[in-house]
Amino acid sequence: MDAAKRHGKKVVVGLAGGLLLVVGVVAIPYPGPGWLIVFAALAILATEFEWAGRILHFAKGKYDAWQHWLAAQSAVVRALFWCATAIVVVLTVWLLNGYGFMCDILGLDWPWAHSPLPIFAR
Repeated sequence: MDAAKRHGKKVVVGLAGGLLLVVGVVAIPYPGPGWLIVFAALAILATEFEWAGRILHFAKGKYDAWQHWLAAQSAVVRALFWCATAIVVVLTVWLLNGYGFMCDILGLDWPWAHSPLPIFAR
């Protein structure tokens, strides 16, 4: 493979893996495969970038340690963790105007459901 093709492949892998990594990081607190997306993105990046392989190995270790720690906690601590996660999800959906969007679709006049951020001002 000549240098131009190698460089082109590295750029494509870097852009695709980087975009997927951003999507995965954003998806982490939400129900679904946030961490799976992050690990997949790092695996894609690791095909061309050695640093991504090191981060992937490190992140997997920290993720496994976190899961082990959380499983060893009392039901109260686990419930508090899940409640905090739910609060993060609800607040970010509100800030990103998810509830306001649904109110607009459903024809509901609930001003409090709209995001306070100026970018979503009506």
